Amino acid sequence: MTVESVEQTPNTNGATQGGPEKTTNGVQVPIVDNVKETIEPLLKEPKYPSYPVPSISLEQRYIDEPRQLRVAVIGAGLAGVLAGILLPAKVPNIKLSIFEKNADVGGTWFENVYPGVRCDVPAHVYQTSFSPNTNWSEQFAQGREIKGYWQGLARKYDVYQYLKFSQKVEELSWDEKKSVWNVKVHNLSTGETSSEEFDFVLTAIGRFNAWKLPNYPGISDFKGLLRHASNWDPNFDPTAKRVAIIGNGASGIQLTANLQKHVKHLDHYARNRTWVTASFAGDETSIEPIPISDELRESFKDPNEYIKYRKDLEAKYWRGFSTWLKGSELNEKAREEFIELIKKRLVKKPELVKNIIPDFSPHCRRLTPGPNYFEAITEDNVEYIQTHIKRFTETGIETTDGKHREVDAIFCATGANVDMVPPFSILANGKDLSKLWRLDGEYGFPYTYLGAATPGFPNLGFIHGPHGTGRSGTVPHSVEVQITFFAKLLRKVGREGIKTIQPSRKAADDFVQYSDAFFETTVLSENCSSWYNSGRPGSRIHGLWPGSAAQVTIVYRDPRWEDWDYEYLSESGNRLAWYFGNGSTRREEDLTYDITPYIKDPATVDLRDLHESWWDLP
Repeated sequence: MTVESVEQTPNTNGATQGGPEKTTNGVQVPIVDNVKETIEPLLKEPKYPSYPVPSISLEQRYIDEPRQLRVAVIGAGLAGVLAGILLPAKVPNIKLSIFEKNADVGGTWFENVYPGVRCDVPAHVYQTSFSPNTNWSEQFAQGREIKGYWQGLARKYDVYQYLKFSQKVEELSWDEKKSVWNVKVHNLSTGETSSEEFDFVLTAIGRFNAWKLPNYPGISDFKGLLRHASNWDPNFDPTAKRVAIIGNGASGIQLTANLQKHVKHLDHYARNRTWVTASFAGDETSIEPIPISDELRESFKDPNEYIKYRKDLEAKYWRGFSTWLKGSELNEKAREEFIELIKKRLVKKPELVKNIIPDFSPHCRRLTPGPNYFEAITEDNVEYIQTHIKRFTETGIETTDGKHREVDAIFCATGANVDMVPPFSILANGKDLSKLWRLDGEYGFPYTYLGAATPGFPNLGFIHGPHGTGRSGTVPHSVEVQITFFAKLLRKVGREGIKTIQPSRKAADDFVQYSDAFFETTVLSENCSSWYNSGRPGSRIHGLWPGSAAQVTIVYRDPRWEDWDYEYLSESGNRLAWYFGNGSTRREEDLTYDITPYIKDPATVDLRDLHESWWDLP
């Protein structure tokens, strides 16, 4: 291109063509007459909008680094030990403390040492799903061996590092400003009282932990040995003694069957009737040990053989859902079988039959396997007494018919806190949960959502509490499922920047409404007294889950997070700000970390579990 050609097509740069021009280095450049009019349009905002100005700042944290959660578990029985095993494995960055009033773990199996104490379901059923004992010595293990199993698990999984023994929790109080629980603890060894802050509290205090003596008139006047079955005196020698046993629940039945052969005379006070059976699911118990043969134990060395044995044994406890439905064929069949058993075993005193058969259906109260119990109460040295107790005296017990019976020792197998009311105050938002749940309280029963938590009491959960297990399944499995549910909840709290979490009132009301409708179809709603209904015949059922063990497993597996109310840590009010953080993960910066864990041997991939595992992430 020549200079001449450029001059023929000048670049006006927005100026009006034909205006004055100036030649610069051979190129004609237009001269702008009005600079302001030319420049101002260039300085104005463009017609399209600019990028929005953010109203919040990013939290400088990584999404895969949850905050530390200080979690307190109260109780170190079966549920507390399982919490100590599962929560650290399932909840990243948890700081766990487990308070236990006793000197070691074991709960009811640590405290109950009375003669004949044993589990009334097979030992190979009453154990964890993940760490079974293939060397149980008896089919129905005695208390000492069960305690050893749970203490062994606590050692195996290093649960003792979280445990604080001889520490009795006296009060929980919620600090609304800090959003923490203050846990007040009494050190039974030193007598000192202290308080510690926690972000979350889980109670695992058991169902029958707070035993108590009955409040009969004159009970303090008795001069002989007076004990609750859960506070047995190991130095007591029953030989040639006159003994009274009050109560015909599991402990009273076991005590009566085992002491009868050793005492001079036994008075058995059984005010309420109950269905005493040979077994729960066809595995008949015995007062004498039923050893597991060496040959059978040897076969357990083959893992496949043991799994098959255990699955066959445990499966029976998941079946028979309709046995507790009103008018069901299985329930009527059970009644016939149990009556036949009673008649057969009371053959020496047939006059007792009419006084022992309950007027309510089987399963209205918990069935009580009672090996040798019927045989014991027909012996000449036993008196079976259904007349109500009037008072205690210095030398014995007087009944309402005026008859006085002298004894050397009285053992009360009268149960514990069957109303599920916590034995200590739980204070939040001006309310005390232990008062709300009492018969004369605002609720009058354990008001919960899924038996797991209560509206108005944030960051508080109950393990194996109200509605803790179904009538089917096994207790260890049920507790494992509940703890896994709480692990999911705690992971959500720690990962998403949740300050407080509690079930909504509507969700709790819906759960109570469903429970009432369900239990009305079952024999549990009949007129019997049990720990299912706080010992009040015909009252609301809260001791069992409203459904089968299989059903509750499904409910806990996938929590309904929409049933919960939340408060968040972020001061901006944005529920996602703290959770999403700076937009990346710490792991992706770690060059040693497997950032593609989802790439596996295709033969090992189960599509049902693909991208489901919470820990298996890029």
